[in-house]
Amino acid sequence: MTRSLVIGAGLGGIATALRLRAMGDEVEVIERLASPGGRAQVFEKNGFKHDAGPTVITAPFLFDELFTLFGEKRQDYLDFKPLDLWYRFYFDATGDTFDYAASIEKTKQEISRFNPKDADGYDRLLKTSKAIFDVGFTKLADKPFTKFSAMLAQIPSLLTLKSYLSVAQLVNQHIKHPQIRQAFSIHPLLVGGNPFDTTSIYALIHYLEREWGVHFCMGGTGKLISELEALMIRQGITIRYNTDIEQILVKNKQATGVRTTNGDVISANRVVCNADSPAVYDELLSDQPKRLKKAIPDKLTRYSMGLYVLFFGTQKKYDSVAHHTIWMGKRYRALLADIFNSKILADDFSLYLHRPTATDPSFAPDGCDSFYVLCPVPNLQGNVNWDVQGPALQERIITALNRTIMPGLRETITDPFWMSPRDFKSNYRAKHGAGFSIAPIFAQSAWFRYHNQDPHINNLFLTGAGTHPGAGMPGVLSSAKVVENLIAQTSFKKAN
Repeated sequence: MTRSLVIGAGLGGIATALRLRAMGDEVEVIERLASPGGRAQVFEKNGFKHDAGPTVITAPFLFDELFTLFGEKRQDYLDFKPLDLWYRFYFDATGDTFDYAASIEKTKQEISRFNPKDADGYDRLLKTSKAIFDVGFTKLADKPFTKFSAMLAQIPSLLTLKSYLSVAQLVNQHIKHPQIRQAFSIHPLLVGGNPFDTTSIYALIHYLEREWGVHFCMGGTGKLISELEALMIRQGITIRYNTDIEQILVKNKQATGVRTTNGDVISANRVVCNADSPAVYDELLSDQPKRLKKAIPDKLTRYSMGLYVLFFGTQKKYDSVAHHTIWMGKRYRALLADIFNSKILADDFSLYLHRPTATDPSFAPDGCDSFYVLCPVPNLQGNVNWDVQGPALQERIITALNRTIMPGLRETITDPFWMSPRDFKSNYRAKHGAGFSIAPIFAQSAWFRYHNQDPHINNLFLTGAGTHPGAGMPGVLSSAKVVENLIAQTSFKKAN
């Protein structure tokens, strides 16, 4: 029996472990943290629960598949509740709100309040997004890009879909009102990209939402992870927590296992790494000769932004605050340039506000709400002193919310705490504390992204945000399918 070792129990590692187990492998998962989930950790404080990681489920079938592999049904363990209101946008410059809803008609009515002509523009944007989705997600999301010829074969399609445009440029071709342009170009930020730099391939997220909807897992992402952990245990997958890897061991271009920071050697026939891809090559393969990905100077690699995440509870309910709110600051493109290009922490910001108690009251005591606020900030390539700026940014965010959509917040807020890019680096071993690994620009997509199979170590595979097809739950889960397909192809060739 083939023994597969999976480094990292993030969603990519969990999904890969389950897929390899279904193929008949003996599987062991090694995780440096005390619990599974990777960045999808859960914090609990004085009766308030906070999901620290991804909360939006847009491709539920990818989770369904993991249970179906073993003849089980996801619905028996997890309740994915579809949301009617996907995102509420608040524009601080004008005080306007825009509701982006499951109903296309309601969404178009909302758009018409800003610019009636943009309602038809939205239809055209959706049509364009579907065309990109049909290629970028349906055909390519689970296909390997380990050979440049695979990339060349897609060039005609990519040119037809205008992948050389940025997401913002594509949206602007169909939408004219500046605030609605902002609303429909923010999706790259959900996977770590600047809308003005990210390839328009990522406009497929519009149609991805329309295809399956936007869901919330009752009990939160923590419940989702715990049920996936239970599925692994039921299927005989071994999981080792609080174990950090120092080196991936390689002999004659074959990974033979790993050495932990405690000096233990764990042998394997195959190694799958779900750690941050740049860190894998910098740290876990540091004793190997330089290969293509390491030969590229770090200064030429574009990383995603950092994340500042503020968690808090409130001693009252804010029923007018939606489950998902995008709080847009007065600046848009210039703010993004500060974050991604200049790498400076400006005084202003835009925010994503998550209120799970809008859907699931179990996240807070009776009569209370639970919140987290995600604020895009420069990664650690910027010179930000988070000991000083962390508390200051907390105060600015509370002031802004208190002034706008959460009046009285200062009097009712309780148990606030925050994470910065520094925590992403120390907790998750993320290079430069980047929230989503390398940025999703065209020159770092498909074949140009970290390969799902190392080009020089035949039995070393990679999953996660830094690999093809990219960050976000659908991307990370699809990376596990890519690895499954690569291993299946290798096994088929050996058998024949």
